[in-house]
Amino acid sequence: MTDLVALDIGGTHARFALASIGADGAITLGEPETLKTSDFASLQTAWEEFERRCGCALPRAASIAIAGPVTGEKVQMTNNSWVIHTGAIDDQLGLDEAIVLNDFAAVAHAVARAHEDEFLHLSGPDVPLPCTGTISVLGPGTGLGVAYLRRDGPNRYHVQATEGSHIDFAPIDPIDDAILLRLRKRHRRVSVERVVSGPGIVDIHQALATLEGRQLPEGDDKTIWELGLSGKDSLAAAAVERFCMSLGTAAGDYALAHGSGAVVIAGGLGLRIRDTLAASGFAERFRFKGRYEQMMAGIPVKLITHPQPGLFGAVAAFQSQMKGQDK
Repeated sequence: MTDLVALDIGGTHARFALASIGADGAITLGEPETLKTSDFASLQTAWEEFERRCGCALPRAASIAIAGPVTGEKVQMTNNSWVIHTGAIDDQLGLDEAIVLNDFAAVAHAVARAHEDEFLHLSGPDVPLPCTGTISVLGPGTGLGVAYLRRDGPNRYHVQATEGSHIDFAPIDPIDDAILLRLRKRHRRVSVERVVSGPGIVDIHQALATLEGRQLPEGDDKTIWELGLSGKDSLAAAAVERFCMSLGTAAGDYALAHGSGAVVIAGGLGLRIRDTLAASGFAERFRFKGRYEQMMAGIPVKLITHPQPGLFGAVAAFQSQMKGQDK
């Protein structure tokens, strides 16, 4: 039995959980604790708060998934102000062993290890994820996470983290043009993440209002999501529909770029909008790739329903490294 702390640090929240890896390889995840990153000066002070809430000494091992590129000794979080010095984590947190990985690399590990009944079918053939080949993994939240995994058989896989969310946003129709025009007024360059992320709903909503000749105060993303998903406001509902379409376009683009045989949508926002997503123009936009439309129609797209794929995947990544396997 190996005990460790699993962390999933995003732009808005840091999720902690006690975890264990059994002798048989089974992963057990304790009840997560969610802390707002803006309430803490650093990872170390958030860690201390988690330990206080646990009321006991924490294990001396950790797997830390973070929203940002993990490429050296210093990691600047993409959507919050924390700076993590990976070489100093052991000393700062009192650990004997720790790994640090990209948050969507962790989610890709979760996709590789999750049971078939933890996936909801969204579009394409209703078949299980392939045992060989590439699977793209993406999910909107405070930002947009993108990774992929390559399966070499039922029990072997390799995960690749990416910064695919920062490719250019490519409009497809006049409404997309209006969204891009609005964003270009504030940003020198417009990436996919500016549109396909939780906060992106604000700019989508405002662009739709402008097209209809309305002048609306700029609302916060939480309110627009609530109004749109509940159907209480027709313009907010239209913004949610457009968001789903944009997510479909992005998912299709990543499938083409990765040469994928399947795509998995992940993240808390993806889980929240799963019913809306399935009934929206997501699937049509996913397939809308010109000469490759028929090929795209043959790619299964699923949504992972595991409640904490980042934490579960962080433990799976730790286990993989512990075994010294190229997974």
